[in-house]
Amino acid sequence: MSSKSLSGKIAVVAGATRGAGRGIATALGEAGATVYCTGRSTREHGATAGRPETIEETADIVSAHGGRGIPVRVDHTVPPEVEALAERIKREAGGLDILVNDVWGGDDLTAWGKTLWEHSLDDGLLMLQRGIHSHIITSRFLGPLLFDRPNALLAEVTDGVEASYRGNIYYDLVKSSVIRLAMALGYEMRSRGVTAVAVSPGFLRSERMLALFGVTEATWRDHIARDAHWAESETPLFVGRGIAALAADPDHWMDNGKALASWDLGERYGIEDADGRRPHWGKHIEAAMDDAWKDLVATTTATLAACAPGVELASDRKTLTLSAGRAKREVLPPELFFSKPDAIAQELCAMCARPAANSATSLSA
Repeated sequence: MSSKSLSGKIAVVAGATRGAGRGIATALGEAGATVYCTGRSTREHGATAGRPETIEETADIVSAHGGRGIPVRVDHTVPPEVEALAERIKREAGGLDILVNDVWGGDDLTAWGKTLWEHSLDDGLLMLQRGIHSHIITSRFLGPLLFDRPNALLAEVTDGVEASYRGNIYYDLVKSSVIRLAMALGYEMRSRGVTAVAVSPGFLRSERMLALFGVTEATWRDHIARDAHWAESETPLFVGRGIAALAADPDHWMDNGKALASWDLGERYGIEDADGRRPHWGKHIEAAMDDAWKDLVATTTATLAACAPGVELASDRKTLTLSAGRAKREVLPPELFFSKPDAIAQELCAMCARPAANSATSLSA
């Protein structure tokens, strides 16, 4: 990708205040694009408690990296505000070449480890409004600005490209719905020359993540000793450079409707992160899951020998399924890292101990 591969292109990054949105806006600026940087946090009024980042700051970074950054205060859950943004872009630029939906706002609303019945309903519904409704509203008003523009691209930013459950029902609904939205938009916009994709970063060293663990971009490696996953983390610029390279690729129509990962785009386009590395979260997490799965299988085998003598364990790494007699336990990827192996093993033992008659009654009820 040339340094000015997007020169003359008009882009919107919805949710550009911080995190992946800021990194994407910066990368589009590096490639020479004009970027409308939208969000709710301005220098006059911060919208996220405890976070100092603003859309004006992002726009300045875009301009400093060679593009043209334009800050616009927009609440993407409010249709008239998004419609007004669309009208402004029509007046000022005549249309749009790249639309990135990165609005989120759910970090403080997600209660990890709580079920639907335990989670705040108000927080959960607000998460859906911010993370799904905002993307639909944005695509409704800004999507038509992409119609019939050469090589137009719409990117939905998500978390993960797999179909497995993400550990919180509201979070899962948001991130999986965004992937589905990209697929649906790809179908509906294909005849107007627009490619729609979902894109996921890997382990993101966002401003919030750095602050949460008490490190900075200069000192983050100090945390690797406490959490090995940090070794393969990436800055927000990495996923941004992947999207910028995709936007400049005349063959991106071949990815229409797909969910893509930052590490795969990095491999495809030879992209480096801000520190010169090329992180690959996919390879890292697969290797880590292999190790965690072996530990779980060993623990479960030993536990079964004590609680259900004579019952053999069958394990399927591909589907993350443990089976013992009539009992079967599917393991979610996050459970390999955040659940204790002996707790899962004991759960399988409890299933083995269920009387056959009770199981038959339960299945037929």
